Amino acid sequence: MYRVAILGDRESVLAFQALGLEIYSPHGADETRDTLDRLGREEVGVIFITEQLAALIPETIARYDEGLTPAVILVPSGAGSLGIGMEKINRNVEKAVGSNIL
Repeated sequence: MYRVAILGDRESVLAFQALGLEIYSPHGADETRDTLDRLGREEVGVIFITEQLAALIPETIARYDEGLTPAVILVPSGAGSLGIGMEKINRNVEKAVGSNIL
């Protein structure tokens, strides 16, 4: 069975622990990349990551977009949204439907 994890600043991810998600609070691009890659090699099916951390490692996020698992989903942090996650959803919808319906 696959697990679900979330990466982000401690304040943004702590509440997700009550929902049964594994929480990780890496600091900096290198630690974020290492944590994401480690989880990608394990039995983790879905990895949520805050937009602020994802902005530090765009190449790594793009690499995971090409595979089926794990699904890497960008979410806003407690500090607010950067719009990166919604932009990614718009691109995927446009790719699937042929035009942006959102």
